Amino acid sequence: MDLSTVNKLLTTTRSVRARLDLTRPVPAALIEECLEIAVQAPVGGNVCRYHFIVVTNPPKRIVLAELYRRAFSEFYPPERIAERRKSEPRDVASWTSLAEHFQDVPALVIACVEGRPEGLGPERLAALYGNILPTAWSLMLALRARGVGAAWTTIVFKYEKAVAELLHIPENVTPAALLPVAYFKGDDFKPAKRIPARERTHWDTWGTTK
Repeated sequence: MDLSTVNKLLTTTRSVRARLDLTRPVPAALIEECLEIAVQAPVGGNVCRYHFIVVTNPPKRIVLAELYRRAFSEFYPPERIAERRKSEPRDVASWTSLAEHFQDVPALVIACVEGRPEGLGPERLAALYGNILPTAWSLMLALRARGVGAAWTTIVFKYEKAVAELLHIPENVTPAALLPVAYFKGDDFKPAKRIPARERTHWDTWGTTK
């Protein structure tokens, strides 16, 4: 295994928003291939509870975009956007670009899991989302390896019932992540600025360093 390639894939798979190519369709066969790779991610008890909805229908994309923008404007009201723009102008430009062009993204992939979070204890809630989130991340990695970008989004699920009605998602299924998927424009990606793991790693007891 070529570790340099693996390391590059893992450290440069970003949430792509402003650099999504909205003019170039993503072949259905490519998405299907990446989904088959993604479902090899670990699942609890080796029980496959994942489902995916790939939305390419323009009217449905428009509705999802309206729901996304409504949730976005509530999470980021104008005064908060103005404040964040002072300290994080590039990030704000990226967020707002995706919100403005959400309906233009050629494919929206919703990763779902059988089961509902209501009334679950911490261990079962972790298990519920643990049965779909690794798969969604593996999908982003598989897409990235093929020159296709994706953004990890969840705020649209503030209106989960409306999303479920639009796409006929069964009541016993939880949508967990919505990935806008498109080829990306421009140069390659670089590792992001992160707090080093060693500064957030505790050995045997919280607050104990090695």
